[in-house]
Amino acid sequence: MITPYEQFLAAKAQMGEASGFEPLWMPDFLFGFQRMLEDWSVRQGRSALLLDCGMGKSPLELTWAQNVYQHTGKPVLLLTPLAVTFQMQSEAEKFGVDTAISRDGTIPAPVTITNYEQLEKFDRDQFGGVVCDESSAIKDADAIRRAAVTEFLRTVPYRLFGTATASPNDYVELGTSSEALGYLGYQDMISRFFMNKERTGTSRGGRWRPSADEKWRFRGHAEDPFWRWVCSWARAARRPSDLGFDDGGFTLPPLDIRRHVVDARTTQPGALFDVPVTGLHEERAEARRTIAERCERAAGLLDGASPGIAWCHQNAESALLAQLIDGAVELTGSASADEKEEVLAAFSRGEVRVLVTKPSIGAWGLNWQHCHRMTYFPSHSFEMWYQAVRRCWRFGQQHPVTVDVITTTGTANVFRNLERKAAAADRMFSALTAHIRDAQAAGRDHYDQEATVPPWAC
Repeated sequence: MITPYEQFLAAKAQMGEASGFEPLWMPDFLFGFQRMLEDWSVRQGRSALLLDCGMGKSPLELTWAQNVYQHTGKPVLLLTPLAVTFQMQSEAEKFGVDTAISRDGTIPAPVTITNYEQLEKFDRDQFGGVVCDESSAIKDADAIRRAAVTEFLRTVPYRLFGTATASPNDYVELGTSSEALGYLGYQDMISRFFMNKERTGTSRGGRWRPSADEKWRFRGHAEDPFWRWVCSWARAARRPSDLGFDDGGFTLPPLDIRRHVVDARTTQPGALFDVPVTGLHEERAEARRTIAERCERAAGLLDGASPGIAWCHQNAESALLAQLIDGAVELTGSASADEKEEVLAAFSRGEVRVLVTKPSIGAWGLNWQHCHRMTYFPSHSFEMWYQAVRRCWRFGQQHPVTVDVITTTGTANVFRNLERKAAAADRMFSALTAHIRDAQAAGRDHYDQEATVPPWAC
């Protein structure tokens, strides 16, 4: 007789060790580095592909899904961000993979495409595998979506995550991805490899609330083991040469980031002239105070651009930009899922001259190589900045990409912080790709999970 505690453990259990299979289909349209990644991910069974924008995540995900369908005889669910479903289906038609879009829980094709918002309508027991496209969508350790996706995947035998480069030192994303794939849990990862760099924050009601500046740092001598562990379930590349292949046609066009500093018409309260602000409260006040000046500059910079994107973060910015820019279409968070998909699809088809929206709405997963002009109001989120720029600056772009960053005198530090995070991201990715190359050269694809006993304990 099964005890209640055994039932509890069974409900929380993951599938066993990763056990993939030999690929059954390796199409000719894959490049050499993509065939290597496809072979590894199918044999791994549960894995993540951390590939930069334009490296071919879509064909890799579709080929992986087709392999799982042929191996298990069960359909595969392919999850995408909002409005990427139509793009994924178009890719599938190009590559000859039998797919269909479903928003009601039905399974109309061997590879069924839907967006994360529809996940609760599907029965996980009907699927042999699940693909999470742009899996950054589940990285927040407290998010409802992260919990829902992790629970849905828990007993699915085959799983694949595909996303662009992780945020700089974003161990949260790596930990939650590992947990959802059925490997080391996020909290276990933190306790094994990390410790708090500094304990800063506030205490409210007896509970500790970490500040935004709190960071993790590696435990002594834990950095190399950490990256080896990541390499046991993930592969990462910014370009084919990271994997030992020739870059060939995978060359990015020039990127011109132009910084514009606007002067506020009114000074800060109690000040004779603008000075750099400190803290999020003052930064937000400065942003509200300079909405008109920043939006007017953005509208002027996008005059004549066809197409262009005006990225913003506040509703007031979005409304004013749409009013100032001729031919602009505004996409807000209050729009329905169908309305968002239609506007984003129309921009992808070239039917919208200028799209006005927030990175949190339209910066994930979409391929906009037809566009090479944008304006951006910087925030401290490197991930939003990176994703917004990479919608257009990606492999396959035929023109130099111009990004006009509009700041104020008081918020100059915000963009400098983005530049610092970009440098940190490069260091992190260099470390990850170096460990992958070492693992390949040594012929080892799995991290040794056994703990090393220190000399003093012998």
